[in-house]
Amino acid sequence: MTGSTGDDTRDDTGKDTGGATGSAPRERLLSPSYAATTIGMFALIAFVAFEAMAVTTVMPTVARALDGESLYALTFAAPLACGVLGTVAAGRWSDRRGPALPLVVAMVLFSAGLLVCAAAPTMEVLLAGRVLQGLGGGALTVGLYVLVGIVFPPVLRPAVFASFAAAWVLPALFGPAVAALVADALGWRWVFGGAVVLVAAAALLITPALRSGHRPPATDAGPDAGTAPRGSLVWAAVAAVAVLALELLGSEPGTALPAVLALVLVVVSLRRLLPPGTLVGRRGLPSVIATRGLLSASFFCAEAYIVYVLQEQWGLSPGRAGIALTFVGITWAAASQAQARLGSRVSDVTAMRVGTALVLVGITALALSVELHLPALVTGASYVLAGAGMGFGYPRTSVAMLAVSSDRDRGFNSSALTIADSLGAALALSVSGVVFAASERGGQDPFLAVFVLGGLIAALGVAAARRTRAA
Repeated sequence: MTGSTGDDTRDDTGKDTGGATGSAPRERLLSPSYAATTIGMFALIAFVAFEAMAVTTVMPTVARALDGESLYALTFAAPLACGVLGTVAAGRWSDRRGPALPLVVAMVLFSAGLLVCAAAPTMEVLLAGRVLQGLGGGALTVGLYVLVGIVFPPVLRPAVFASFAAAWVLPALFGPAVAALVADALGWRWVFGGAVVLVAAAALLITPALRSGHRPPATDAGPDAGTAPRGSLVWAAVAAVAVLALELLGSEPGTALPAVLALVLVVVSLRRLLPPGTLVGRRGLPSVIATRGLLSASFFCAEAYIVYVLQEQWGLSPGRAGIALTFVGITWAAASQAQARLGSRVSDVTAMRVGTALVLVGITALALSVELHLPALVTGASYVLAGAGMGFGYPRTSVAMLAVSSDRDRGFNSSALTIADSLGAALALSVSGVVFAASERGGQDPFLAVFVLGGLIAALGVAAARRTRAA
């Protein structure tokens, strides 16, 4: 396997084979040439992570306060689905002009969404704010990935993505508890409003990194520069609308046909937005992208409901239920650091296989704990095990993608990876909302149904990971 990323060449084990003339043999993330970028990106991820942990903790409270339980799943699906628009736009923009301006616009949109959520009088207005957050979040992820590909040599990239996971540690430790405390003392609106200050601080930290010589890819890269199709934004919009329509229509009785049509539109859109063969698990890059999407779909389907089920079935407070988020953040980061330290001793393919297997085992155990009414500790531990799988396998999907990308298609491939990530999770969350509502109407345990759905998706992820080795 060859990664055309300037002067760096890698063999099929992911190991440097020579030609890396632009960096010292033992460069580190905090070496003088990388320190500013590393610190800026770390801070940005950490502050966005704090917001994500906080919102997941208080969303059951928000849904009850705004009488919007029927839209609960949509508050998680909406930013992910609409993030695809930001992802596609930022991918094209970054390929042509570099990642600096897309990152700035992304942070502005994300902050605007937080302010709308903080002031929302109804669940519908809060959803509008979540849409803005999604647009900014999608562009933010692609901008950071492109920046990694431009700045860091292949040998440092596993450590970069591991640092992204490590940036979740402090938010995981304190985010749920702080969110529960703020919601109890000041009201849930301050959870959203306070996060704006953190994002603004991250913007100040990352600005010097964007000005310190990280230039965009050469403008004479050729006719393939900015390889995303011109109609990709249209298909991204179709996918986002279809995902949201799927949940809204499918949750109501007697609307099966419109919901199926929405699902078909999502599939058609994905075929246009992802590399050929992704949906059927073609070997190599298509299966890497499919693995990323299925990992996100299964895990975040479970994450959206873990705090909810611990409150409803075990009667835990938001703060105590949020402890599950704390431990999963720590475990995810620890597993990510482990795969980074192992480096080329564990291939990208093996890491993805192990990661998907752990997610499957964790979510299956989570479903069993709900069905058998096992202690809350078992439920939380099952979710944490799935988090370990994400930490071990998730970063390697990014590494494997960058290894086969060049200046001409790095933005498009980064965009495709993030699209699979976002739309995979959004689609799973929309379907989970449909399954939750149908199970309630049928007198079944809706949480069990959702976790069984997550397990089935995780099983598909295991199958896709087995095909990630290039043909």
